[in-house]
Amino acid sequence: MPDPNDHQATRRTVLRMVGTGTAAAGLSACSPGGESAPDASGGTGAPAAPDAAPGTTPTCVLTPEGTEGPYYLDLDLVRADIAEGRPGVPLRLRTTVVDAEACTPIPDAEVDIWHADATGVYSGMSSEGTEGERFLRGVQITDEEGAVEFETVYPGWYDRRTNHIHVKVHVDGDVVHTGQLYFGDDVNAAVAETDPYAGRGAQETTNDSDMFASSIGPESTLDVTGSTEEGYEAAIVLGIQP
Repeated sequence: MPDPNDHQATRRTVLRMVGTGTAAAGLSACSPGGESAPDASGGTGAPAAPDAAPGTTPTCVLTPEGTEGPYYLDLDLVRADIAEGRPGVPLRLRTTVVDAEACTPIPDAEVDIWHADATGVYSGMSSEGTEGERFLRGVQITDEEGAVEFETVYPGWYDRRTNHIHVKVHVDGDVVHTGQLYFGDDVNAAVAETDPYAGRGAQETTNDSDMFASSIGPESTLDVTGSTEEGYEAAIVLGIQP
């Protein structure tokens, strides 16, 4: 089912740490001192961490903000486990929030996420027959490292949209970032072959053909490890201007 109220994404200074390093390595890569690492567009990102292992040094890249879409609910659901027993491949999501200018972690930020279930349905929507339900929605408060973790299930796709997770970050009561997080097409394809996703038929929308992922996906794509059998862990570092 489509996001009928999705509009073209506006741009905001949001930092994406591209790479497979840990959050600590990402912050180290942004700290003062050291050489500057080139970003994906050929510009200069934040200083690279000299002691990071090969293949784990992130690069700071400025990325666009994503659309909120029509399925956001302003709720006070502070919880780490948002699955509520919904079927699907287990997913642990770790999001780290940092100051885009100083590249320092931001504690006590509210990270709000929501996404569709394996069948492409959102909770809390009368149009979906889920009014009054709150599955796959939740808020966490960042710790001293600027990090939060959610236990959920891998999101399903729906008409004209690839698999994605919505995210909204609040600092001191103000919304400082609204975006969408994406997965690699290879992971989406693997998940689509497992139950209950496989019962829906072929997934027709890829990241390249998704109207939003095609423009902001590469800089908002999660670093994912794991398997459909054991579940996945996904991580991303977002920099904001508080």
